[in-house]
Amino acid sequence: MRNSDLLTETSNRTLDSGRVLHEELEIPLTPGTARRWIRANDEELPELLSAARGARDRFKVGVITYSRKVFIPLTNLCRDYCGYCTFRRDPGQSGAHTMTPDEVLAVARAGEKLGCTEALFSLGDKPERNFSEMRETLRRLGFRSTLHYLEAMCELVLRETSLLPHPNPGLMSTEWISRLAAVSPSMGLMLETTNNALLAAGAAHDNAPDKIPARRLRTIEEAGKQGVPFTTGILIGIGESPDDRVDALLAIRDLHLRYGHIQEVIIQNFRVKPEIPMYNWPEPTRGEMLRTIAVARMLVPEVNIQAPPNLSDPDYENLLDAGINDWGGVSPLTPDFINPERPWPHLEQLKQRTQAKGFELRQRLPVYPEFVQPAMGKSTLLDSKLNAVIGREGYARSAA
Repeated sequence: MRNSDLLTETSNRTLDSGRVLHEELEIPLTPGTARRWIRANDEELPELLSAARGARDRFKVGVITYSRKVFIPLTNLCRDYCGYCTFRRDPGQSGAHTMTPDEVLAVARAGEKLGCTEALFSLGDKPERNFSEMRETLRRLGFRSTLHYLEAMCELVLRETSLLPHPNPGLMSTEWISRLAAVSPSMGLMLETTNNALLAAGAAHDNAPDKIPARRLRTIEEAGKQGVPFTTGILIGIGESPDDRVDALLAIRDLHLRYGHIQEVIIQNFRVKPEIPMYNWPEPTRGEMLRTIAVARMLVPEVNIQAPPNLSDPDYENLLDAGINDWGGVSPLTPDFINPERPWPHLEQLKQRTQAKGFELRQRLPVYPEFVQPAMGKSTLLDSKLNAVIGREGYARSAA
């Protein structure tokens, strides 16, 4: 089904029980309707979830995907100080580390042996701008900036293994999006929120210059201008309101309608950790997650919607009831370095729980099947590596 056709389609307005759905739940939702239904009460929630499932099932029928990955934390030095983050470090702080090329390649090769097809590169945003120690590390490695080093490591993994890089380097210029697109079929940047109030003193993005929403939207838009398959999403529970969540999703939708490049929207829930400034912050409830996922599905019915299973354990499979069609990256080798206290589910368990909900679990590449062609043509090396791992219908050739 073409995107334009799906965007104009309305829901079939039938609940699982056979009861007629509320007439407001036409797809895609209007901004006003989204703001009303993200606050659906408990009696209305089954209606909302049923409509979202219907939208998901018309988009992709019977299949839930995941990407088998290795997580490569290229450097955890970062100039941003987000109130919810345990990943970032200052130089000299316990656990501060920038990986060497040998370390990067060792992780990628170990993942290759386990059937992984994605090398997820996560790193702090431009740490060399704040830290002389990072500038010295880069000089010793032979690179001018963290982005130059990232580019080289993506190319190294691409040349030496069958894994496809998916970098999440933070804000990027026009030039850097183009350069990284030559060594990775997709890339990502979480929008997180469009609420500038979260930049205030004591708020989640206090002292985090790279979390200014307009700057992040500019990066996402530039990727769209270049036709780069792009992953983004929102982080819920960090001080934003339900209306803020809708506003962020609408900003993502507007960019996708303009450029057609958003391959995936992640709905990620904040989890409390004892060592963060937001240690006493309330976590979003399961009901908030279900409502936000459902509204996201109905705002962008033609986009893949993902929620991380490890952040909703032990009953993460119930997120399928809200209309997700993807579990994101799951690693049989490396931990979630962003949420290390939340281990990935075992792949066999993920398969069993997905099947128990009536779906087939299929392994995808970091770039979704419908975005493989837009990822092509950026470099001969990338094209050859993509062709080598693409299987039936654009999924991973070594699919599980």
